[in-house]
Amino acid sequence: MVPDLGALVPFALVVLVAVYFHTVTGFGVAMVIMGLASSAGIVSVATLASVVSIVTLMNGVALRGNLHHVPWKIVGVMAVAVLPASVVGVLLLDYLSSEAADVIQVLLGLIIVHGGVSLAWRPTPLSTVSGQGSFAYYGFLGGLIGGMFGIPGPPLIYHLYRQPMSLAQIRSALIFLNAFIAGARTLFVMVQGQLHTPEIVLSALCLPLVVVATLAGKRFPPPCSAATMRRIAFVLLVVMGLTLIAPVLMKWLG
Repeated sequence: MVPDLGALVPFALVVLVAVYFHTVTGFGVAMVIMGLASSAGIVSVATLASVVSIVTLMNGVALRGNLHHVPWKIVGVMAVAVLPASVVGVLLLDYLSSEAADVIQVLLGLIIVHGGVSLAWRPTPLSTVSGQGSFAYYGFLGGLIGGMFGIPGPPLIYHLYRQPMSLAQIRSALIFLNAFIAGARTLFVMVQGQLHTPEIVLSALCLPLVVVATLAGKRFPPPCSAATMRRIAFVLLVVMGLTLIAPVLMKWLG
């Protein structure tokens, strides 16, 4: 079922903020949309995950003119690990969707909180670039979470922001990997025949919003350092995650 106009307007605002944030940092679109839209109960988590994947894929246009910043060796290792994990994640969400909606909401909240805490936990970059095995490991985790919720961010953000690379490299790597995972997830969902009218309509409505917010992010980035952006992301993600977890805990305890 497609949300009515009263729900679509706040959803559109959420998408604008999320895509702008994602464009200037390399992450955030999935977590912001899933966090705020899930809290508002606009549509189901499964529907949101599909919409988020398509929106993230659209936002890949932010890489235009910036592909030379992508650290391809690192990204290639993570991309290979992402594919099988994305499939497992989609299948796991299918199972949980029919078994425990509250569990899904708590898991989603925990993942979003973890994404925020990860940014604050290790703000200082490592002295040397990590080994390929670690990139494959975090790529697999990102693919698994991306397959479940359309949010590959937390493991990828945590690992890449620790690397001794420029902000442009980190941002470009994250945008590419997020788009890659989103594309893999969307393709698998389509093959399964699970891309229905609500997902298609919401995604179509998001298209012009993605274009506007992406252009705004590229032309008018905020005058913030990488450290400041991490702090902003930390607070935002932790608040959103706790907002999802608290109602379920109160329900269970009550």
